Amino acid sequence: MSVLDIIGQVLIVMGAITFATAGLGVLRFPDVYTRASAVSTAAGLGIVMVVVGALLLQPGIVNVVKVIALIVLQLATAAIGSIVLARAAYLTGVPMANPIFDELAEHNSDDS
Repeated sequence: MSVLDIIGQVLIVMGAITFATAGLGVLRFPDVYTRASAVSTAAGLGIVMVVVGALLLQPGIVNVVKVIALIVLQLATAAIGSIVLARAAYLTGVPMANPIFDELAEHNSDDS
């Protein structure tokens, strides 16, 4: 067993732990905004760790290209999806659990 195999396996386990933690966050967090944050973290960080770990277990030029494309697309779509979900929740009036400040309310009142 080489060092790359060990690092790859550790990354896959860390990615799985990230997914499990995000799943726990979805169950435990009080509102849609914090849940969206948990899901986007898992979608970004967790998948990157799993696919990089898989790449280290099966190295190759073709796999490197696939992993790079996957990481770029996943990070872009996870961020955009999380933002769109939170914005849709805000615009439909879903309340925040513990609002400290609301920058969108200040911005929306200026537009009126």
